[in-house]
Amino acid sequence: MEDNLLLQVNNISVVYSDVIQVLKGVSLVIRKGQIVSLLGSNGAGKTTTLKAISGLLKPENGKVTEGSIEYEGKGIHNSSPETITRLGIIQVLEGRQPFKYLTVEENLRVGTATRWGKPYKKDLELVYSYFQPLVARKNRQAGFCSGGELQMLVMGRALMAHPQLLLLDEPSLGLAPFLVREIFAIVKRINEEQKTTIMLVEQNANMALLIAHYGYVMENGKIVMEEAATNLRENPDVKEFYLGTASSGALKSYKDVKSYKRRKRWL
Repeated sequence: MEDNLLLQVNNISVVYSDVIQVLKGVSLVIRKGQIVSLLGSNGAGKTTTLKAISGLLKPENGKVTEGSIEYEGKGIHNSSPETITRLGIIQVLEGRQPFKYLTVEENLRVGTATRWGKPYKKDLELVYSYFQPLVARKNRQAGFCSGGELQMLVMGRALMAHPQLLLLDEPSLGLAPFLVREIFAIVKRINEEQKTTIMLVEQNANMALLIAHYGYVMENGKIVMEEAATNLRENPDVKEFYLGTASSGALKSYKDVKSYKRRKRWL
């Protein structure tokens, strides 16, 4: 195995309830220290890919039926979520679900469950240094937090677990543009300062490709394009269908973008 290869997804297919195929031969690679973006429209299979890696397919009656997922050279596909979490793979789910009757700080401490009893004060200080709005809210019930504060909370809770690979599912969803910029700036800092490897699933391709090192584009359960993030940002198809501009630089309307479904330019 290459020294810097952390995760390898090898030609996997995923089926739910033994009948519904969602992923069809998906392959991707994540190297240590990278931010890797997985882009695509709703229903493309992005979240299913994350759940295949984190083990969260199992509770939903889904499984990897073909191919393999290797983490540091060892097969982890169809392992339990608990086993995968202990390896240092932590997923931040879409939807920002806190324990709403616990305080913000109690929620953060839940992130230490995999290493219960070990000192956590320095970890709290680190989380508060990245997510400063949480400091004023730390003794308040999480159910009263705003959407932006909740996103910071669930990401902070994941950091408390000392992730080697952090899986982020749609962190920008439903947030105001200034908050999106703030969240993505923090993600970049965590990657650079903590050396945390990050896999980022996003519909906001513009922001995702600004901070990522490498990117994959997914459609209909398949990877249809992959390249260095800087190259993807300049790709005319990505510009047109994910960044919202045509080659002329004019903004594309939603109807124009939807016509891509009929043209299938790169499939």
